[in-house]
Amino acid sequence: MIKDNLVKSYELAKEFYKNYNIDTQEVMKKLNEIPISMHCWQGDDVSGFENPNGELSGGIQSTGNHFGKARTPDELRADLEKAFELIPGKKRLNLHAIYLETDGENVDRDEIEPKHFKNWVEWAKKNNIGLDFNPTLFSHKYADDGMTLSHPNKEIREFWIEHVKRSRKISEYFGKELGTPSVMNIWIPDGFKDIPVDRLGPRKRLKDSLDKILEEKIDPKYHLDAVESKLFGIGSESYVVGSHEFYMGYAIKNDTLVCLDAGHFHPTETISNKISALSLFTNEILLHVSRPVRWDSDHVVLLDEELQAIASEIIRNDLLDRVHIGLDFFDASINRIAAWTIGTRNMMKALLIALLEPSEILMDAEKNFDFTKRLAMLEELKSFPWQAVWNYYCYINEYPIGLDWLDEVNKYEEQVLSNR
Repeated sequence: MIKDNLVKSYELAKEFYKNYNIDTQEVMKKLNEIPISMHCWQGDDVSGFENPNGELSGGIQSTGNHFGKARTPDELRADLEKAFELIPGKKRLNLHAIYLETDGENVDRDEIEPKHFKNWVEWAKKNNIGLDFNPTLFSHKYADDGMTLSHPNKEIREFWIEHVKRSRKISEYFGKELGTPSVMNIWIPDGFKDIPVDRLGPRKRLKDSLDKILEEKIDPKYHLDAVESKLFGIGSESYVVGSHEFYMGYAIKNDTLVCLDAGHFHPTETISNKISALSLFTNEILLHVSRPVRWDSDHVVLLDEELQAIASEIIRNDLLDRVHIGLDFFDASINRIAAWTIGTRNMMKALLIALLEPSEILMDAEKNFDFTKRLAMLEELKSFPWQAVWNYYCYINEYPIGLDWLDEVNKYEEQVLSNR
């Protein structure tokens, strides 16, 4: 009976959207092909497997102590597979360098190789997903000063340059093995807690480090470079070397991607407003979709106004082939698989709502300065029957409908997570 009503609701919604020249069948097909890069670090609180008992540094904090955290690569992969079962659509996985597997060998960051990620590649092939990558420039003795690629000590700087160079080769390896480009994002914690005297020097050193890192050209068919800014961080409240202006200028000059992280700007700024501007000057953009409750707090993504604005900017401006959507949150206060599921499904819902929007009608009203119609329609869109399309989309693709996924998470928590 429930499924009969679900189909009936969809048929009514389908006819409703026809009045606005929206083909719901085509919309669902398109949604099914939009890749979303889930982040591995939600599953283990950014611990990684290089030194799982080491402390987080670089202004990164994961709060909460919900039981069941993944302790090994196999446990993390099992948890990800459970999340994949609950999330429809095309998935990718975003890995950090600290998630390497060395079979007990002591491998420092400037020694990492593709072979240390072979198991991840084989797993990705089995699950038919692409992999993205990140060098890890935190939680290491050479990051204790709060400086890495901009460190005044040449030896430390060269250590990190080598690490990122090797990370690029690992990213290229992912792309070659999996047949889809790996987006590798460079983020560093470099900055000062209090007001610096020399703001230019560290930025000169960072530019020089990046130039050396990117000296080797890698085919974009396999690998894409991205750089990520931050306004301030814990321990770098007064000055961050890699500011938005620095990386925006660097990316445009050097043809790399700019990564826009939803939590890395002033609380009154939104990344949705930056997408269209940057799209005019950069070939591609990387997004780290997060939820900053109190600035960069990386809460699980909600289906809120900013998430909807991000999705709408991508769809309205036909940027799907130029914007890479990645997620970035880590909440240890709730079931970690549930966090992945809620956040990723919300990203997909936002994209669906954007795909179902009669954008041409709205844009025509705006071009004709009919702001009354524009506002009236934007408000009415909020009560359009997109939920019926979403439920049907989950149904035909054999994924949980409504809160059914939570029952699966609870079973997994009882049978697997509680035994860890």
